[in-house]
Amino acid sequence: FCRAIALPLSSKLGVRDKQRPKAQPNPMLETFYSTRCKNPEEGELISLAKQCDLPVRKVERWFRCRRNTDRPSLSKKFCEACWRFTFYITSFFTGLAVLYDKPWLWDHRECWTGYPQQPLQPSLFWYYLLELSFYWSLVFTLPFDVKRKDFKEQIVHHAATIFLISFSYCANYIRIGTLVMVIHDASDCFLEPTKIFNYMKWKKTCDSLFMIFSAVFLISRLVIFPYTVLYNTYYYSMEIFQPFFGYYFMNGLLIILQLLHVFWSCLIIHMVYKFILQGTTEKDMRSDTEESDKDEEREKIREKEQNGITYFSNVTSNNYIQRNGSEPLKNRTHLTNGHVKER
Repeated sequence: FCRAIALPLSSKLGVRDKQRPKAQPNPMLETFYSTRCKNPEEGELISLAKQCDLPVRKVERWFRCRRNTDRPSLSKKFCEACWRFTFYITSFFTGLAVLYDKPWLWDHRECWTGYPQQPLQPSLFWYYLLELSFYWSLVFTLPFDVKRKDFKEQIVHHAATIFLISFSYCANYIRIGTLVMVIHDASDCFLEPTKIFNYMKWKKTCDSLFMIFSAVFLISRLVIFPYTVLYNTYYYSMEIFQPFFGYYFMNGLLIILQLLHVFWSCLIIHMVYKFILQGTTEKDMRSDTEESDKDEEREKIREKEQNGITYFSNVTSNNYIQRNGSEPLKNRTHLTNGHVKER
């Protein structure tokens, strides 16, 4: 999908990868980068600079360029967002098509009617298989996907989701599982197109979709999910049978998901707050940003400040010379009576 559809689409929509300067070949620095640390501290930079007989700033710039080389390109992010958007929109509408005529979608107590003797319909089986295969694919492609700052949280989320889908299938918690999947897909349908328009530099469309996504995410994950799923599994199920191992295991996984919802909600609320103050969304807090631009600007500012200090010291020294009357002769005018007049 990424090679045949998303990548050609990115070029047609004007998504261009930024030209990054490549780090000069240096075996010693490359060995340190690959085996020790990708972001060395100041003491390590000084030691490496002495070993390579290079200025410290040049070594620091080498590591910066090397880190930027490993960062995913804009087209790769675009392709990943396109693929996930295609899946989430397909999965969400598949879930609605499967569940719209099911009684437990409207009356949540129906999730436990006749449990555990609840027949598995073919449509529910294929819906489960679609979701489970996607999350297993995310686990298999984890080393190759775009790594974000919440990488560890993503691993926990994928593991909890796979355990939840698999266990709910084995314990015949099918009805609860379908509700969980539909609720999660609802907000993801708006997240991925927000990323797509951000990569296309369509700021107004991106900002509008981000606000819609924020509202859908906060309502679905912090209101609908606890009321529809958590309250259902904690209290309604107690009316049918006494707690057993499956009760505790299922609710434990659901609580892990809810804690992740709270974590991501905090990030989203912070971005919404920035949007209200600044009028535009800041960069994705989960994304790892380029270092070259901001660090180069810092270096330029530092150099300007140093040049300004040098210029200021020259000016003050010249003024000091002028005040002491020892300036060059070209700045003096000789009068006819032999006196000197200052210009």
